[in-house]
Amino acid sequence: MPDQPALLIELLCAAYAAFNARDIDAALALMTPDVTWPRAFKGGFVRGSEEVRAYWTEQWSEINPHVEPVTFHPEEAGRILVEVHQVVRDLAGVVLADEHVGHRFTIAQGLIQAMQVCPLPSSAHTA
Repeated sequence: MPDQPALLIELLCAAYAAFNARDIDAALALMTPDVTWPRAFKGGFVRGSEEVRAYWTEQWSEINPHVEPVTFHPEEAGRILVEVHQVVRDLAGVVLADEHVGHRFTIAQGLIQAMQVCPLPSSAHTA
């Protein structure tokens, strides 16, 4: 798959939809086997499909995050910055965080190779 912005956006929208649906297998199918993923609420990174699966399983037993992409900012080939609206609730439904954050993805061979949480450009923040 060429690294065209429309195809990257389609890939990432599918990944966010799978994450929000708690469909780990569908999300992992969109990632390289050696994907690097941030442990956003714990610190550090996990690497590889099984570590991502374990991290998300643990995360979802403690909190209920919902992440919606708002805008996409294509960068150099294979990278895209996504502004997301993130709402994190505890398991009782109490909102712990409601914010806009940046997710920078690296794409390789049409799959997500890495994600990092990063600051948004000041011009990107809409809320």
